[in-house]
Amino acid sequence: MERRDFLKCLGAAVTVASADRLTAAAESTPPVISRRHFPTRALGKTGVMVSAMALGGVAGMQRPPAPDHNPAALAELALDLGITYFDTAPAYNTGQSETNFGEVVARRRTEIFLATKTGDRTYDGTLRSVEESLHRLQTDHVDLLQIHGIKKDEDLAAIGKPGGVLAALHKLRDEKVTRFIGVTGHEDADAMRRAIEMYEFDTVLTTFNPVTRRQAFRDSVLPLAVEKKMGILAMKVMGGGFGSLATGNPAKNTGTWYHDESRSQADSAKLVRYVLGLPLSSAVIGMSSLEQIRANAAACEMPPMTDAERTALEQEMA
Repeated sequence: MERRDFLKCLGAAVTVASADRLTAAAESTPPVISRRHFPTRALGKTGVMVSAMALGGVAGMQRPPAPDHNPAALAELALDLGITYFDTAPAYNTGQSETNFGEVVARRRTEIFLATKTGDRTYDGTLRSVEESLHRLQTDHVDLLQIHGIKKDEDLAAIGKPGGVLAALHKLRDEKVTRFIGVTGHEDADAMRRAIEMYEFDTVLTTFNPVTRRQAFRDSVLPLAVEKKMGILAMKVMGGGFGSLATGNPAKNTGTWYHDESRSQADSAKLVRYVLGLPLSSAVIGMSSLEQIRANAAACEMPPMTDAERTALEQEMA
């Protein structure tokens, strides 16, 4: 599918969203961090600088708008503070996250480094998936397209076959529908390492936080990604969508493997500083309120943790 075909499909549907839905809180409260001073980091060897924190597409951004919840206001405030990296996926509440982001993308596209994903593993299915994502995001291109959710038993050889997802991503990159391609996953460190060993991705989005179950990602995936000069992106900074590692949130999860637990919790600022002490490009964090965005943005202004501080927190939360 040529890029012009994407444009034809999108042309009639792309509209400029109104600013009327911004909440009074977002309009009346000035940013606490000057945008021009928000920290940025190199996205691997791409030549692009990105904000050290990204607004993730789960948590608040996947919830539909409601009288007491305005996802567009979250994205607006993030941008105003200098968090210019937005990360989403069609799998987040069956496209609702992309739709929510799209309301702001339509008006402020040039300010945003926009990343989404595809969960499809076939050539044709990936093209359809991306076309639908562009429609919801109200744009004709993204900055980063990622293979979503590498699994422990993933047939990694199939990804690179002519009828596989990687061929479709290469085509979309050639057609300038995306600038970069990446891979994501948090189920198994060995699978993630094999994926970036086998293929040349621009970025890898995987899980980094102080708990023991994530140590394999720090020990195995991170060094190889650094060696390959990839853009390295952290997810599950707070332990997952429930934020179970952060003080003030429920410490126990629903019993699924998806969320992390620890014998103790830590202040959210410590968890942000922990991941920013690692050699990565950006911390992708889902946030549910304007207050969380302000607090986490402020944490990015603090010094990252030293090696000794990270080790101490890992021992505390083991």
